[in-house]
Amino acid sequence: MDAFLKGSSSSKPKSQEKSKAAPKPQKSIPWVEKYRPRSVEDVAHQDEVVAVLKKSLQGSDLPNLLFYGPPGTGKTSAILAVAKQLFGWELYRSRVLELNASDERGIQVIREKVKGFSQQSVSAVRTDGKPCPPFKIVILDEADSMTSAAQAALRRTMERESKSTRFCLICNYISRIIEPLTSRCSKFRFKPLAVDILRERLQHIANKENVTCSDEVIDTIVETSEGDLRKAITYLQSAARLKGSEEIDKQDVLEIAAIVPESFIESVFKACHSDSYERLDASVKE
Repeated sequence: MDAFLKGSSSSKPKSQEKSKAAPKPQKSIPWVEKYRPRSVEDVAHQDEVVAVLKKSLQGSDLPNLLFYGPPGTGKTSAILAVAKQLFGWELYRSRVLELNASDERGIQVIREKVKGFSQQSVSAVRTDGKPCPPFKIVILDEADSMTSAAQAALRRTMERESKSTRFCLICNYISRIIEPLTSRCSKFRFKPLAVDILRERLQHIANKENVTCSDEVIDTIVETSEGDLRKAITYLQSAARLKGSEEIDKQDVLEIAAIVPESFIESVFKACHSDSYERLDASVKE
């Protein structure tokens, strides 16, 4: 009995057991989202677009927008930053509807989701007391994938809901957007990112994530991504996961980017030119 009492008295309180519990593992966030610009000023190498958007933010007013240009140049990041600065984190989800038009590109989506969201009423005050524009924002990413019927329906919705809703169309090819839509939007072309901008951004992320890689590796990622910063960051994260704490080399990047080495191609051409496959290396034969 004494032993039982001693054992019970030595037991630790539940609160102490909970405090020593193992911490929950942190969720892995894609680096593209982790290092996405948080404000309009952080959008890289798009000075003209940033200047106009900053003026719109100062007046808390925004026209319908059309962002076009190569992928990975900051189009989506720019409008998301604008929306968060206008509405704050508290109202962002209730004020912004983001759709990928390549997945939801039919006329039914425009009639149901976009039209229904546009007709919702909103207040002009944020929870933190700051003034808030009395409109919502609909973001249609990859709008050049929308059908002609869906674009025509969107034009009618833009006309009817102009007082309560602003639209931002994002696309790679402006020629695939019908003229009645482009004429109702302020158009902004996003330029391909310069090599030094890509290199600087990748080096910054590598330092933050403790990734070990040489300048040659960074240059290889820049070359293989072809000016697409989103693709470049994805390559860097994939290579980091592949190698762990080891140093990333050029071959790792080429494998992730699915690029055939030049030495392989040269050996194949030489073998074909000589009509003999005996000169191919064992790796080439496999």
